[in-house]
Amino acid sequence: MAGSDALTRFEEIGLDELVAEASLMTRVDRKYVVPRAALPAILAGLDDDTRVLEIGGERRFGYHSVYFDTPDLLSFRMAARPRRRRFKVRTRRYMEVGTAYLEIKTRGARGATVKERTEYPPAAAELLTRGARTDVASALEAVGVEPDLVTELAPTLATRYRRATLLAADSVARATVDTDLEWIEADGRALRLPHLAIVETKSGSAASDVDRLLWRLGHRPTSVSKYATGLAALRPELPRNRWARLLRDSFA
Repeated sequence: MAGSDALTRFEEIGLDELVAEASLMTRVDRKYVVPRAALPAILAGLDDDTRVLEIGGERRFGYHSVYFDTPDLLSFRMAARPRRRRFKVRTRRYMEVGTAYLEIKTRGARGATVKERTEYPPAAAELLTRGARTDVASALEAVGVEPDLVTELAPTLATRYRRATLLAADSVARATVDTDLEWIEADGRALRLPHLAIVETKSGSAASDVDRLLWRLGHRPTSVSKYATGLAALRPELPRNRWARLLRDSFA
């Protein structure tokens, strides 16, 4: 990625140590859509004591996620027209590591978000197994969504990108940098945005040093969902007001 050489100046950190130092179970996430050409300046502005996740000598990793939705795109529509009750179901493969997970994210009537993550067979990542459907049905029922909808869930959109993960010098905040962004629909239609990157910060309630650096460089947080925003970009007929500016400017 642009600025990848800048990663070499940081000390490495292993996955177990990263999780132990910054699990961030309670966190605020902020997402920034930035030009890929801006990454060198962003990375150069980070504290020298920032560390970067390294596994097997690699510092950038391929992610492949498959999102499941109903034929009428209920999950998408709940995000596009923000509802108290929402759900998102995906599998995620970590390509270099060779592992996969099923991730179920739900939000109930009181606004609390719950994310369930369980290891998943990589060979089954393009579908929902019987056991996965049972787990998803339980999660839907818990937030007041009809559990029988699980029978309608099918692969709707896949995303691919490469990610670098950074741990701030204070070991409190994390940041991820996603490049080589690609969205692929079930029918093969694809959207590729090589000129963009998505930077996401994860910290406590207060803004992190990474956030303040991004602000100084003129970047502001924005509402973006890899699933919902990507699907809206591929299908102009879908509701898109929530991401209208982003779709018009960055995703054009």
